[in-house]
Amino acid sequence: MRRRDDDKERRIKEAVIQLILEEGWNGTSISKIARLAEVSPATVYVYFDSKEDMLQDIYREYSEDVYSYLLSGVRPGMQPDEMLSALIRGYYRYILENPEAFCFIEQFSGCPALSNSCSGKTGACRIYELIGELRSEGVIRNYDNEVLFAAIFYPVKAIAADSRRTGEERERLLTELIDLIEHAILC
Repeated sequence: MRRRDDDKERRIKEAVIQLILEEGWNGTSISKIARLAEVSPATVYVYFDSKEDMLQDIYREYSEDVYSYLLSGVRPGMQPDEMLSALIRGYYRYILENPEAFCFIEQFSGCPALSNSCSGKTGACRIYELIGELRSEGVIRNYDNEVLFAAIFYPVKAIAADSRRTGEERERLLTELIDLIEHAILC
């Protein structure tokens, strides 16, 4: 049995993301992935059973990376407005620092087969718990978690993706967005 090599696995994952973003799912083949990752097609199967398994694994890993990144900015004892700001700014930074990974996640986040197979994400659950704790303490208005997630995170994507604006202008918009969200959901 062949041993797994972290560098090869990383190169395969990066090749998958690059090819899917450039050529789409149907245009991405195991042979193209192997060629770009500089491994043999057989090596790809050492790490993944199928293209679908590969997609699910990479989607799950990169989604967890986003949540871990966001949670790294949250500390015990933070005030609710500080926590919201940390989550929003963390998400904004993640999008800017990891554009390919973010585009990959976004491209597949609405796919029911993928999202159903990747349910129970630990990072997402922890963010839901944080928001739930604030809601039970009466700090956040009693909206459904999906509504709160949408209000907190979705507008950040629009600001981060707005290439017509300078970084300084986007930072100003982000600050306004944080103020708007705090006024809308904090009690």
